[in-house]
Amino acid sequence: MNRSDAERIASLFESVGLKLADKMENSDIAVVVMCSVRQMAADRVFGMEQKFKQIKKSNPKFKSILTGCIVKNDKERFAKIFDRILDIKTLSQWPETIGTIRGSKTPTDQQKPCSCKGADYFSILPKHSAKFSITIPISKGCDNFCTYCVVPYTRGPLESRPYQDILKEARSAVEAGGKEIWLLGQNVNNYHDNNIDFADLLRSINDIPGNFWIRFTSPHPKDFDDKAIESMAQCQKVTPYLNLPIQSGDDAILKAMGRPYTVAGYRALVKKIRQAFKKYRHGLEKEIAISTDVIVGFPGETKLQFSNTAKIFKEIKYDMAYISQYSKRAGTVAGRLNDNIPRKEKKIREETINDIVKITALDHNKIYTGKTVVVLIDSIKNGIYGMGKTRSYKTVKFVFDKSNINPGDIVEVTIEKAQSFGLVGKLQ
Repeated sequence: MNRSDAERIASLFESVGLKLADKMENSDIAVVVMCSVRQMAADRVFGMEQKFKQIKKSNPKFKSILTGCIVKNDKERFAKIFDRILDIKTLSQWPETIGTIRGSKTPTDQQKPCSCKGADYFSILPKHSAKFSITIPISKGCDNFCTYCVVPYTRGPLESRPYQDILKEARSAVEAGGKEIWLLGQNVNNYHDNNIDFADLLRSINDIPGNFWIRFTSPHPKDFDDKAIESMAQCQKVTPYLNLPIQSGDDAILKAMGRPYTVAGYRALVKKIRQAFKKYRHGLEKEIAISTDVIVGFPGETKLQFSNTAKIFKEIKYDMAYISQYSKRAGTVAGRLNDNIPRKEKKIREETINDIVKITALDHNKIYTGKTVVVLIDSIKNGIYGMGKTRSYKTVKFVFDKSNINPGDIVEVTIEKAQSFGLVGKLQ
C-alpha cells in the first residue's frame, strides 16, 4: 500500500508542475510514506530528523511532508521533525498545502492545472514506478482490529473501491504494457461493491484480454470462502502463489491477537486451497506456493505456545515466510500488555522459524530443477544475468547470451539449481 500511495503522490505532484528528484538531497520537497504497524517502522521515521537538518543546511528551502499510517499519539513528536503531516485520504487537497509550505499561493511558479481537483484518493491515477508491474488498490482501511495493528485507527474502516473503476484501471494498465497486476488492500479478499465480491472481481480482471498475471495482497484467512478459492484456482491469469498470514500457530495467542480463526481452521483452509489448485491447474501450477506472515514473541507467548507455531510451520511446509519479532506499538490493545519476551529470546524464535522455512522452501524448490519456467524479468545485472519472478513468486537468477531482453519481458528459463529462497537457471 505504501508503494501505491507513493505512486499516486508522484502523479499529483507532477500534475502541479513538480518533477521527481534523483535523490532526497537534491529535492525541494520530500514526502515520507510511513507504515505504523510496528514500532520499529516508526523509529526509522523518527531517525530521519538528523538527515533533514543536514539537507536544510545546503538548501534552506527544503520542506518535508509525512503521510501514510500515522498514529495519533506520535503526531506531536513528528510535528517537530516534518514541516507538514498530511492525511493520505485527503491527497486531492494537497496542491494548496504544497503551495503554502513553499511560500506561494501555487505549488510552482508555472503551475499546471491539477486534474485531481475535487477527486477522491482512488480517482488520482498513479505514476507507476515500474511500467510492467502495476499496483491497483481495490480497498482501503480495515475493520479487523487485530490487537497489534494500528491500521484501523490510521486508515479508517474498510472502504471498497467501485468495481468499474478498478476494471478501468486494470484495462488501462494492460493496454499500456502491464504484465503483472497486484490487487491491494489491507483486507483485500473482503472486497465488496454492492453485489460484487472479491471472487467476482478476480474473474472480471481475468477476462481482460492480454498476456498478464494477477496477484493480490494481503488476504485474511477468515474471508476466504469457497467461492473465492474456486475463482482463484480457476482463473488462469491468477498466479499459483498466495501469502496467507497465520501470525501464530497457537489458538490462545491467536485469540490474544484478535485473529478470529483457529489453527485447525487455518490448516483446513490451506488444504482446501491446495486441493483446488490440484483440481484446476496443470503441471507445476498444481502445487500452489504459499507464504505467510508470523509474529514471534507476542506478549505472554510461552515456549510451549511458540513450539505450536514451529509445529504448524513444519506441517504446512511454507515456501516463504515474513517473520517479525513483536515490537510494542503505542495506540494498540497489545501495546498495553507487558512485552515480557526478552529480545534475545525473540531472536532465537525468529531464527528457529527461519531454519524450518529454509528446509521446506528448498524441498519445494527442488521440483523445479530441470524444468523450464516462465519468468517476469525485473532487472538485468552487469549485462550478463537477469533477475525475475516465476508465476509462483520464486526468485530466479539466470545467465543469458542475448542482448535484446529487458525488465518487463516474460521469458523462459530452464532451472539448473534450487536454493532455499531462489532458483538458478539459464535463459532459453
